[in-house]
Amino acid sequence: MTATEKARNFLEQIIEKDLAEGRVSGIHTRFPPEPNGFLHVGHATSICLNFGLAEKYQGECNLRFDDTNPEKEEQVYVDAIQEDIRWLGFRWSGEVRYASSYFDQFYDWALHLIREGKAYVDHQDAEAMRINRGDFNKPGVESPDRNKSVDENLAEFEKMRAGEYEEGKASLRAKIDMQSPNMNMRDPVLYRIRKVPHHQTGDKWCIYPSYDFAHGQEDAIEHITHSVCTLEFQDHRPLYEWFLDNLPVPARPRQYEFARTNLNYTVTSKRKLKQLVDEGVVNGWDDPRMPTISGMRRRGYTPNSIRRFSEMVGVSRSDGTADVSMLEHAIRDDLNTNAARAMAVLSALKLVIRNLPEGDVQEMAAAVHPNRPELGQRTLPFTREIYIDQEDFTEDTTLSRKKFKRLVIGDYVRLRSAYVIKAEAVIRDESGNIVEVHASYVPGTVGEDPPEGIRPRGVIHWVSATHGKQAELRIYDRLFSHPAPDRGEEGFLSHVNPDSLKVTQAWVEPSLVNAAPEQSFQFEREGYFVADRCDHSAEHPVFNLTIGLKDTWAKK
Repeated sequence: MTATEKARNFLEQIIEKDLAEGRVSGIHTRFPPEPNGFLHVGHATSICLNFGLAEKYQGECNLRFDDTNPEKEEQVYVDAIQEDIRWLGFRWSGEVRYASSYFDQFYDWALHLIREGKAYVDHQDAEAMRINRGDFNKPGVESPDRNKSVDENLAEFEKMRAGEYEEGKASLRAKIDMQSPNMNMRDPVLYRIRKVPHHQTGDKWCIYPSYDFAHGQEDAIEHITHSVCTLEFQDHRPLYEWFLDNLPVPARPRQYEFARTNLNYTVTSKRKLKQLVDEGVVNGWDDPRMPTISGMRRRGYTPNSIRRFSEMVGVSRSDGTADVSMLEHAIRDDLNTNAARAMAVLSALKLVIRNLPEGDVQEMAAAVHPNRPELGQRTLPFTREIYIDQEDFTEDTTLSRKKFKRLVIGDYVRLRSAYVIKAEAVIRDESGNIVEVHASYVPGTVGEDPPEGIRPRGVIHWVSATHGKQAELRIYDRLFSHPAPDRGEEGFLSHVNPDSLKVTQAWVEPSLVNAAPEQSFQFEREGYFVADRCDHSAEHPVFNLTIGLKDTWAKK
């Protein structure tokens, strides 16, 4: 089955049925984040779903901030969310929308419910409301204020708006059914008092609508056809529909639920992510170890890899946990195809080529990508002194060629895109450690087979010791060492991987200092790295490990 022939998910089936039957003439979705934190990988799959459905069916997708809780919301989150969506390659329809833009309309609709006898001002405190709400085994108890007159409730609600009550002293509730088996229908709160300024409306309001009251009405105002939510909102759907039934809304959207994306070895709770930031476990929301979109971007994940991961996870109606190795496979596959190749030596050992004169510099040509000739070639300065990796040399001549395919004293190896060389001697320091290897190159072996009788063990990477540049490498690993870090009594912080970041220095090809921020490379035999989008410069090159060449966690 080709990608174009793959089975449609249940949302696509619903949309196609709605279009075929004429229930809707076009598709209009929305992505409605709350601006109280940075978006994470779960939001990324929701973005791909909502914007992707609009793209597939030539519809529209709105970006709307559900900014009904000013205590936790900030403009910095608003800006970051827009940047994340643009980076993923999506464009929203029209202007950015805000729930706060509809606050006047929400207030009028609240008055409508009061006048219809379907809402009342309750003076119970939060604890009394919680107790009287009951539970799944105990019916709710009506508030003493539930049956006040319309005029009394209108007057009380006006006092709420005027700031005459302190926080927690009054709230507006819908009058629905305190006996309902659905807890969301037991007279939910519509408005509560919050005497804090709002990042969009300033000090205009001291009462704010609840998410449940705002959600469906926002969809109706914007003429959303398919309101796609995660499964935790399934039990909220009867309330969503109750508001639409009882308010003079301009349209009738429908809500559908799908399973959110959960990943092992990952925490996506905004509260817990914020705790990681606030307690200094990570260096901000865009720390490359974070599962935030901005963190993944800084780590070197590409928009294409995240969109591909979203496709791999699919759309389901039942909750589950995806293996983080799926995400890692998506980025590894993308970078294998697209990342330029380069050489970096992490544990440097100097190698002196005796038969190359001092000061002599030869230019070696190497492919930018071995399978993409259209990307051209890069130039490598080849000098008398070069660096190779310490692990690529041994004096143990008993090691077989099959076991050790690198440089052995008295034997040959090929330098990547350069000569075949033979190791001839070593120089030691006072402690007996090898500090230099002396070798000679075999003339005529650049891009050519060596003479008969010379059989190199393998190929190793290298960097010129005189022309190479030093760079800071940040070796990132999974932030958590437990597959389910936020479960159990220990607390998720107890599962933080102490080796999730190691900083080291490396010698790199000289051209890499001019790499653009966010440019990705495969450092041959080391892994995929990206020039840090914030800290990398020609004066101070910084590269982040995006992912290893192979999945090493499977062996842990």
